Amino acid sequence: MVEEWKRLLSECITHPKQLLSKFKIDIEPLEAVVAKYPMKISKYYFNLIEEFDDPIWKQCVPSPLELQDLYGVEDPLNEEVDSPIPGLVHRYPDRVLMCVSENCATYCRFCTRKRMVGKSTFNPSVDLYLKHIEYVRNNSSIRDVLLSGGDPLLLSDDKIEFLLKKLRAIPHVEILRIGSRVPCTFPQRITSKLCNMVKKYHPVYVNVHFNHPHEITEESERACGLLADAGIPLGNQSVLLKGVNDDPEVMKRLVQKLLKIRVRPYYLFQMDLVKGTYHFRTRVETGLKIIEALVGYTSGLAVPRYVIDAPGGGGKVPLQPNYIISMNGDRVVLRNYEGKIYIYPQPHENEPSVRGLPLYGSQSRVNV
Repeated sequence: MVEEWKRLLSECITHPKQLLSKFKIDIEPLEAVVAKYPMKISKYYFNLIEEFDDPIWKQCVPSPLELQDLYGVEDPLNEEVDSPIPGLVHRYPDRVLMCVSENCATYCRFCTRKRMVGKSTFNPSVDLYLKHIEYVRNNSSIRDVLLSGGDPLLLSDDKIEFLLKKLRAIPHVEILRIGSRVPCTFPQRITSKLCNMVKKYHPVYVNVHFNHPHEITEESERACGLLADAGIPLGNQSVLLKGVNDDPEVMKRLVQKLLKIRVRPYYLFQMDLVKGTYHFRTRVETGLKIIEALVGYTSGLAVPRYVIDAPGGGGKVPLQPNYIISMNGDRVVLRNYEGKIYIYPQPHENEPSVRGLPLYGSQSRVNV
């Protein structure tokens, strides 16, 4: 018997003409886009679209602007340069990323791997998996393995278990991670059977991907709940997208809703320089203002790290608003979230004991 999620996956929207079932649009310009960048939208995610060009539409429906990008590059993060084996990226000293699938339930129009997702140029096989695993086994510095793609959770349960079991058997591999957007775009894939299998290989972490509060529904909450109930810590990676979530109030609603479904906001990514995605890019100042609108105004748990994945393979560089006004050997002058100024005195070597003396200044600090 075909599992229900596999049956639903077969019903995905893959051609612009299928959009006409819900929207009256001119699909001819979209057909040229799909010829270069494939289209796929799960029926579930398609039904979240409320109107033409809303935040969900922008993320999944092809746009003629994808063919008008003069600035993007195919592989902006130089992943292929850092791949000792096709599909395995070894950029950081103690961790690797394994691309184990070329498919997703929905092809995001802003995808970093737009060059390969949904295309036959990359077709991971068991033989390739075994080469990845052997590479990890032969490199004792690797303690963290991230399964990515495409979407790893679109593999069968048996294939996912094959990967987890083989990797967990390597003594120096401490943690396993899975990056997946299906809890957001295709939550029907998250089943009790899948979660019961994954939890056998703890510690396993799952990074999910929600970009807008409208993506958090009863169905996605159920999917995240199943993963969390299996003891799997969940972190969210959002991408800052023009016209989708480049607004402080939208982002605040998103991160607060994520915490309610037991997902910790983890990263907010500045848009990569991917060919075909220029229309999604915002200025960096926009992201900094969003972080400023979160710090102090909502729970610290809700504030993601804002990062640029440096072009050319430089890795993730964290960005923060400038809360340090000045710093020298004696003191640090700080600006808090309200714009008020505070002074933190620096300790000095060989400073006389201050036991019994009052603390510097008269301010007290309360951690909330």
